[in-house]
Amino acid sequence: MDDMDWELLRELQANARLSFNELSRRVHLSPPAVAERVRRLEESGVITGYHAQVDPAMAGWSVSAFIRMSCYGPRCVLRDPEVAGWPEVREIHRVTGDVCSILKVAAASMAAFEDLIDRLAVYGQPSSTMVLSSPLTAHPLTAATP
Repeated sequence: MDDMDWELLRELQANARLSFNELSRRVHLSPPAVAERVRRLEESGVITGYHAQVDPAMAGWSVSAFIRMSCYGPRCVLRDPEVAGWPEVREIHRVTGDVCSILKVAAASMAAFEDLIDRLAVYGQPSSTMVLSSPLTAHPLTAATP
């Protein structure tokens, strides 16, 4: 990836709805050149999709938390594809350390969160940390410095 690819990614991460014409104006390339570069970024897997950012609390999911799961072996959340389909589960991360995974979750209420904890308990020991506020979300990715 070169500097122009990173310029395109910076613009698309800020607003994925930009037209190729607007992108070309912002990065000083022709619309066909922009379209070709974006297509290559998509085909190579750098761009994995285009999404709307939704505020969970404004959409009725007022309780946010991270749940650390201590579960190893055949009955682990990482081995059950159904868990990824639960509406409360927003992200699942396999991690190192004293737990096997960390889940980012949202629930409509504390009662719904309690229900989620109960459903996760069959996989191992859940330990939760409630999110009070999120001063930074979806920080854009930039080129790695050597």
